Amino acid sequence: MQFNQNSIQPTPTSALMSVVDTQGTNLGLDSSLASPTSGSADVWPLTRETPRSAHITIYESSIAFLREACCRTDQDTSILHQLSLIADDIVSAIIESVHCRRVLLQLSSEIGLANNSDWRNALQLDERRIATHLETIFSSKSAEGPVLVLKGESAQCFLDVVQDTLNRGLLITPEQSRRARRIIRKLSEASDSLPSSLFVTAVSGRDPHPLFAGGYGDIYRAEYKNKTVALKHMRYFTQTSDLRGIRLKLCREALVWKDLHHSNILTFIGIDRESFPGSLCLVSPWMEHGTVLKYLNDHGLENVDKLLFEIAQGLEYLHSHNVVHGDLRGTNILIKDDWSACLADFGLSVIVSATASVHTSTRAGSPYWMAPELIDPARFGCRYARTPASDVYAFGCVCLEVGSFPFMA
Repeated sequence: MQFNQNSIQPTPTSALMSVVDTQGTNLGLDSSLASPTSGSADVWPLTRETPRSAHITIYESSIAFLREACCRTDQDTSILHQLSLIADDIVSAIIESVHCRRVLLQLSSEIGLANNSDWRNALQLDERRIATHLETIFSSKSAEGPVLVLKGESAQCFLDVVQDTLNRGLLITPEQSRRARRIIRKLSEASDSLPSSLFVTAVSGRDPHPLFAGGYGDIYRAEYKNKTVALKHMRYFTQTSDLRGIRLKLCREALVWKDLHHSNILTFIGIDRESFPGSLCLVSPWMEHGTVLKYLNDHGLENVDKLLFEIAQGLEYLHSHNVVHGDLRGTNILIKDDWSACLADFGLSVIVSATASVHTSTRAGSPYWMAPELIDPARFGCRYARTPASDVYAFGCVCLEVGSFPFMA
């Protein structure tokens, strides 16, 4: 979730105070804490070493900077003081940091400091502090537990903070980023929520009927930011369909796809919730040249080796990021505007660890491209599990498929 400082309008301090009062009520703060009393000890300036036995302050540096820079009124002081008493535990502090950041950005805009370099530095220091708190949660099963029971707005705020921290590149190591993505997936599934930054708006010009139909979804053509895009809309077979299950399947695909960035992987643009009220669509660039099968049918096999190499590069990228495609076949390989190949359709994709594969009861897929151990796991003494090895088997089938179309007979 990105907060654009240029879009923030100056807000009267009284309005800011009302926002903070609401947050204070939600946190159960006593009204006597709304501002320092004349007899209380001075709680400023706040520094990293300031003892906090009862409260965790996320935006400590930002609060301290604004206190030194302004505090023109008692209300300014009251706002900053109440924000300094933000939460009693790390998870609550992360959740409330969304509201805290909003208030601080509004206040900095009101007093004309939105573009001040020292203010931006203080804000960045606090954002790194958030990343440190998140790493503590990611590395502890006991700390993760309270996160996974979050619901509603609390779950949404936590998801947004984690995704924003990832987007800003504040999680330095690949392992930290992997853990962040893992907790996003788990919390999204548990709370039926998604990070706000994944959603796009103003998709327009959708064709009234789908141009293509897949096994689980229909593909519509539309416009987004003056470019043609594809909308993948999950198909509802009956009025009694498991709507939450269908939504969950789409969300799982989005959460895998959003982190894939490679020239031979179809680009993920976002999620559209406006084109079909009450349901979601996955948005990606429109591939005018269609599938690799259509290309080879129209242009012959002259470039087949180049295309197979690009398909292999895309698959290698997925496996290097512990992603199993799960449904690799000609109809899920598209041709880009530069005539290169890219892998698409991550509806059956799974994340695997370095030491174990992911077992699933979902046996959907395309039998002609499925490895023998997926078709009859018992015969091979194993459980059903899509793996990098089963992807490689499917790639071998694709090599045969694009050369002679053996499955069309």
